[in-house]
Amino acid sequence: MTTGRALITDCQLRSRTTGVNMTIEATTGQPYQYRKVELVEPDWTRFPGWKDVTREEWESVQWQRAHCVKNVKQLRALLGDLVDDRFYADLERDQAERATMSMLVTPQMMNTMMRHTDPAGPGSLTEAMYADPVRRYMLPVFSDRRTDWPSHPHATRDSLHEHDMWVAEGLTHRYPTKVLAELLPTCPQYCGHCTRMDLVGNSTPMFDKLKFDLKPVDRHASMLDYLRRSPGVRDVVVSGGDVANLPWARLEDFVTKLLDIENIRDIRLATKALMGLPHHWLQDDVRAGMERVATVARDRGVSIAIHTHVNHADSVTPLVAKAARAMLDTGIRDVRNQGVLLKGVNADAHTLLDLSFTLLDGAQIIPYYFYMADMIPFSEHWRVSVAEAQSLQHALMGYLPGFATPRIVCDVPFVGKRWVHQLEGYDRELGISRWTKNYRTSIEASDPEALTRTYEYYDPIHTLPKNGQAWWHEHAGHDLAEAEKRAAASREAAEAQKLLPIS
Repeated sequence: MTTGRALITDCQLRSRTTGVNMTIEATTGQPYQYRKVELVEPDWTRFPGWKDVTREEWESVQWQRAHCVKNVKQLRALLGDLVDDRFYADLERDQAERATMSMLVTPQMMNTMMRHTDPAGPGSLTEAMYADPVRRYMLPVFSDRRTDWPSHPHATRDSLHEHDMWVAEGLTHRYPTKVLAELLPTCPQYCGHCTRMDLVGNSTPMFDKLKFDLKPVDRHASMLDYLRRSPGVRDVVVSGGDVANLPWARLEDFVTKLLDIENIRDIRLATKALMGLPHHWLQDDVRAGMERVATVARDRGVSIAIHTHVNHADSVTPLVAKAARAMLDTGIRDVRNQGVLLKGVNADAHTLLDLSFTLLDGAQIIPYYFYMADMIPFSEHWRVSVAEAQSLQHALMGYLPGFATPRIVCDVPFVGKRWVHQLEGYDRELGISRWTKNYRTSIEASDPEALTRTYEYYDPIHTLPKNGQAWWHEHAGHDLAEAEKRAAASREAAEAQKLLPIS
């Protein structure tokens, strides 16, 4: 038997004998070449508005929150003439005519934009700003959006019908054993593609946002009451909004009360702020509080994890890694990432693999899911087809450890998460995929067809062949009316379901 040490390739032999600095990786012909990348905190003083900001200020959560970019005027003050007026006008038009989310970007996130381009005078950052992947989803501009199909005919404000499945205000019970608790409607930063755009954030010129009716204390109490009366639920995703915007004492109180419910075995805290505002998770009171919660959870055999939302490797910096490490040191089980597939940001295999390895190697964050972007209004320029998602999943396999190979999932309306290869049927010409499920949501307790019905998801129309696009031009109006009719029926069913006793 040949030993591993004796396995020397011809390439290695030539390298040794000729003195050429050549590695096996350079000659393997693999589609993707792994390279460990050292994390770097970009120099924030390269932007005129932050040229005098000290490290102490930069690492202060209070300073970060106070200096978020909330409008075009503030962005101009930060970047000055390094970006041409046409970009600011483009952004201003999007905010007025297309934006589903108001503008709110933390300095930490802003500093990861254009990190590979040095300022070199007026206008020098304009093209880099337009091309930047983080900018593309945090500060979308009008020229990013499609003009042929800016919205899919089936796009809805609550694209996943989470509100239809509320069993208490803000508590979505879609899956048999797990619920989503939306504790609050705000975040430290707002993503342009936010799937909860109907509820989260400030209203925009195009969209008036839904508002909670109950006071937070009453809303949280009603959620806990439902969970105490629902022994079949074992898993709670605590989200919003972003839990980093909830005062720590209130979050700790809610999680501690969850831990008192015997059937709750998994708790996941959802926070993009681990990446967008890592300073929050590095505060002494937050670290101490998380350690208290993790200790109680460990004693009771309950798993607590943090789920964050990173879409590009450029966003992973030493501060992000430090925050993730701080949370792991408290004794929680994992920090995991749930990204979103977005064209112009990360929808290619190399970018996804770069992101996954950077998360895993640089910050000990497990790449967990990549969701296909949901069908909210004005999102077609971001979305990919199911076929593209399947191809990307295929391209990811084999490079990462199995436990850290992210699953690409389609969140099918009225169904939930499905791996992109789980579809029941797929008409590629019309871009209509059909899906089934093996459980009833909270609005289907008495629906005899819930487990046999097929549910539809729709590819972006611009990705279809000409015949498919022509069909949608002809049928879009009729199909939209049908979709609205089904959505109205589901809301009526949800209201009726709330009146039924819990079994």
